[in-house]
Amino acid sequence: MSGASTGASGRVPAATAAGRPDTRLVVVRGNSASGKSSVAQGLRDHYGRGVAIVGQDVIRRNVLREHDTARGANIALLGMIARAALDAGFHVVLEGILYADRYGRMITSLVRGHRGISRCYYLDVPLETTLVRHASKADAAYLAQVTDDHLTSWYRELDLLPGGLESVIPADSTLQDTVARIVCETGLTAAAPASPPQRNPSQGDSMIPLVLMSDPQVAAIPVRECGEPLVDVRDHDFRVDPRKQDPLGAFAHVRDGVLARLQHARSVLPAGTDLLFIEGYRPLALQQRHFTDYRDGLATTHPDWTPEQLHQAASRYVSPPEIAPHSAGAAVDVTLVDQDGQELDLGTRVNASPEESNGTCYTHAVNLSAQARHHRTLLLNAMESAGFTNYGTEFWHFSAADRYDALMRQEPHARYGPVELP
Repeated sequence: MSGASTGASGRVPAATAAGRPDTRLVVVRGNSASGKSSVAQGLRDHYGRGVAIVGQDVIRRNVLREHDTARGANIALLGMIARAALDAGFHVVLEGILYADRYGRMITSLVRGHRGISRCYYLDVPLETTLVRHASKADAAYLAQVTDDHLTSWYRELDLLPGGLESVIPADSTLQDTVARIVCETGLTAAAPASPPQRNPSQGDSMIPLVLMSDPQVAAIPVRECGEPLVDVRDHDFRVDPRKQDPLGAFAHVRDGVLARLQHARSVLPAGTDLLFIEGYRPLALQQRHFTDYRDGLATTHPDWTPEQLHQAASRYVSPPEIAPHSAGAAVDVTLVDQDGQELDLGTRVNASPEESNGTCYTHAVNLSAQARHHRTLLLNAMESAGFTNYGTEFWHFSAADRYDALMRQEPHARYGPVELP
């Protein structure tokens, strides 16, 4: 094969198994300005969280800052990252120019070793169209740095992988059509999670597999209590909303490590945007009361539901007391405000139930305005960069080092268990 000529062949692993039968690997190749990154982002937008985009430019230019050569370190690194993401249960979109003679062996090894469905696509865009698309970019600095001469020298006509591995997508295929084709051919559609009967189809959790707090997997995670103290966020210059205030001020407390994560999340928000802290620690007795009240309300509305169905449905919105992250001081309810302290539009009020909000309380609800979705993305990115895990039925709820977070991260144990306020 032509990829055998790569000087990096000694660093490209053999076709060892990667991923799972239910993971998907999509390789998107093409010349510069052919639309590769747009297709990758379109696939993620369609699917939701759970898709890892492994971009050649990000690794080669930004991480390694190396030239694209046959002996480039990025070749093996791209394969390693893709394999690690597949092994972790992510679907992977590997995208880039990825010249066949340099990257072909790595891509072939990755495809052969993947346990799930793999598909490779080549975006075939003529040079003339490439130059027109390039000239339409709004980034003046990029246009000054990357000229038509550069694009012409980089251009390779129909640079296909050997062995008929790729499907060619012509230039007249729209972005929407290209994404729809790949979704259809790969089956890149998440299965809807188990849910109580009479579930409202507008609820957006069908975008990602959702594990509820009532899932036995959560309770099965052992706790190795680390003993971190509860601290008051009001002593650390946070904006704190009083709506959940209690006489002891328990609501404003979190574990010391959770406070550090909150400070990090706050630091990465864009200028003019800030976190609004609503609730942290919740005493076990209060958690029990919240859960019981909500479950009893559901029982009144749905007298035909079994106790198991009521427990599962209640767990969408209120954590069962025995595993509640709030009672471990590990969870926070937060939203975003502007520089004047006014709450931003995130689609529905914090603590709105699935019934009240028509499902828009779900983090990845489909019935959101563009503005609300943008604000949720800001919040998610900031909190996840700080090491928090979101609970998918509540866009405002995040936790760290509790049983739920440990399960999501495949950690052997949690570090925070139920705790009492001193």
